Amino acid sequence: MADAATQSAYEKLTEEFRNTQSDLSSFIEARQKLESQLQENKIVQKEFSILDDHSKIYKLIGPVLIPQDKGEAVMNVDKRLEFIESEIKRIEGQINDTRAKSDKKRAELISFQAQLQEKARS
Repeated sequence: MADAATQSAYEKLTEEFRNTQSDLSSFIEARQKLESQLQENKIVQKEFSILDDHSKIYKLIGPVLIPQDKGEAVMNVDKRLEFIESEIKRIEGQINDTRAKSDKKRAELISFQAQLQEKARS
């Protein structure tokens, strides 16, 4: 049977691994939401390109539709797309970092388990 210090170290490693997996899940979920927003905004951008310059565009602000200039609407969508794309890049960086941490913790956990099995055989 493993001593208390070994058991504590194993539990700590396991908890750290679970935490990195949880963080990774959160980042992936955020990435998926951003991708959905990106696609929605690309559809809006495509719709705007079809409209002529005199088309009426309305913006929903709370419960009210407010008329908006096409140029302003196009500019807002372009800015939103730019922001979403930069957020996707940022989240992807976090995903890659967290995957690397998770892989490192997994390797440490496997190594620790192998050491425990080796001790048990001795």
